Amino acid sequence: MHEGIHITLKAEAVTHIFGMPITNTLLMSWLVMAVLITIGILVGRNLTKIPSRLQTFFETVFGFLLNYIEEVLESRTLALRFFPLIVTLFMFILLGNWMGLLPGVGSIHVYDRAEAHMVDGATEKASYVYLFHPIATDLNVTLALAVIAFLVIEFSGFFYLGIRPYLSKFFNFRSPVGFLVGIIELISEFARLISFSFRLFGNMFAGKTLILVAMFFAPYLVPIPLLMYEVLVGFVQASIFALLTLFFIKLAISPHEAH
Repeated sequence: MHEGIHITLKAEAVTHIFGMPITNTLLMSWLVMAVLITIGILVGRNLTKIPSRLQTFFETVFGFLLNYIEEVLESRTLALRFFPLIVTLFMFILLGNWMGLLPGVGSIHVYDRAEAHMVDGATEKASYVYLFHPIATDLNVTLALAVIAFLVIEFSGFFYLGIRPYLSKFFNFRSPVGFLVGIIELISEFARLISFSFRLFGNMFAGKTLILVAMFFAPYLVPIPLLMYEVLVGFVQASIFALLTLFFIKLAISPHEAH
């Protein structure tokens, strides 16, 4: 039985398949994807001309998001093209943050035979790992999401502006000042990988740690308002990640003179 507060920065391997570790964060990611796919199938297969309450809810939400993306990108065609990515990022992060607050996540353990060993040559010491781990509290997940957003942003710039016009934003040899500004923009472009990943990871990990500490010292009173606050934080962080991706795409596909 565990005593005290157990806080870990890295994901723990629950099992191995063909030598590949299956971590508790990966299991949580699969669970989140399974829920999203199930919701999509249940809602999508029962579409009717006279919508049900559930269909009306999703149509209203998605309609609002599509209109907002169109307003930012100033094009219906671009909005329809980038809508799946932006909304998928938002829903995956949001559901992952909220499901990370459910009972059992970070509390259900499984026996890890690979880590078990003998004590004094006779007694086997049990070793346990968490079955599920909140996805945004694993830097590998937030970094992977940041890489996806970064690649989409950069390739969008190349595709819509062309290779030379897009690179001219960063390599301007017309003047010393222009060259310096371009280098600063190039550095800030790659700095997004750090800001994207660490912003989401830092906020969610801090919230998780705060709740664990509160549950250890005051398990019956303090965690309730903190959990409600983390529900809001999870929504805000998912929104920030998706909105920043959208705004950076807008900047990437806009001509340099329009900035």
